[in-house]
Amino acid sequence: MASYSVWQRSGNEMNIIKKILKICGWVLLVLTVVLMTGWASLAIYYSNLPESLRPVAAIAYGLVSLLVLFVVRPRRRAFMVFIGIFAVVLIWWFTIPPSNNRDWQSDVAILPYAAINGNMVTIHNIRNCDYRTETDYTVRHYDRTFDLAKLQSADLFLVYWGSPYIAHTMFSFGFGDGNFVCISIETRKEKGEAYSTIKGFFRQYEITYVVADERDLVRLRTNYRNEDVYLYRLKAQPEIIRKVFLDYLRQVNRLKDTPEWYNALTDNCTTALRGHTAPYNPHAKLDWRIIVNGFGDQFIYEEKILDQSLPFEKLKAVSHVNARGRAADKDPNFSQKIREGLPGI
Repeated sequence: MASYSVWQRSGNEMNIIKKILKICGWVLLVLTVVLMTGWASLAIYYSNLPESLRPVAAIAYGLVSLLVLFVVRPRRRAFMVFIGIFAVVLIWWFTIPPSNNRDWQSDVAILPYAAINGNMVTIHNIRNCDYRTETDYTVRHYDRTFDLAKLQSADLFLVYWGSPYIAHTMFSFGFGDGNFVCISIETRKEKGEAYSTIKGFFRQYEITYVVADERDLVRLRTNYRNEDVYLYRLKAQPEIIRKVFLDYLRQVNRLKDTPEWYNALTDNCTTALRGHTAPYNPHAKLDWRIIVNGFGDQFIYEEKILDQSLPFEKLKAVSHVNARGRAADKDPNFSQKIREGLPGI
């Protein structure tokens, strides 16, 4: 009798577990359906369809997809039709081609490129805009030849424009003759186009590598946008810095010939930066702060890639260069002045 009671109790527990698993399965299924429908609807809404057609097509897709699940029977066939409709949208979305031929904003209209001949690298179309305000500027470019034998340093800029959790990253390469090449991975916007994080997930912007003078890229952010800019010297051997620099330039040249899409999650300023550095760092690892990159400096400090002479909080405080940028302004020695006295430099 006692053994029967134990068996009955065990059977009841198994039934409860089965019910819980079934409920969890349904919750997961519903969540998957909602996410797939939502993503596909947004992909249609933020697409290259005629503007008047986008909202109608997005709503129609969402309604038809959900209607299929409620009307078509048996249920297995309904899910097959639902997945089929989603697959059509997904295939169409992946076939939308990026382009280098649009009516670009003047600051990103001209693409840089590099000619590499042994140790000598000539970078064409280095940007150096003359800013009067954030939106009022004269676009200027110059060419310069660099000797890779003089490449000595790599610096990371972290730029906060709002949330402390997300930052824009820029990489700057320093040469022994006092020259710096700063590279900012950005969206290439058309005239009249503004940046939208949501649109950044849906093939609305091509990606561009802005190769520029620091009096352009850094000064724009410290002096005109009033964004918080932090500058860190990275601890790396010159031969590694050289490999990373050339890796950046190879992508710069590729983009001049073959445009690519920007993606706010998978191909942005920080994920691309990691893509250029990780192959040459045997200790590279994934970390949540690569996505929530406002904490990226904390991550690389813990990895001992930054100067360790100060606690991280103090290092970050002294690495804030806005006041230095405003004081240096148009000074030809802008790059040297914003670095004076910084740890590790």
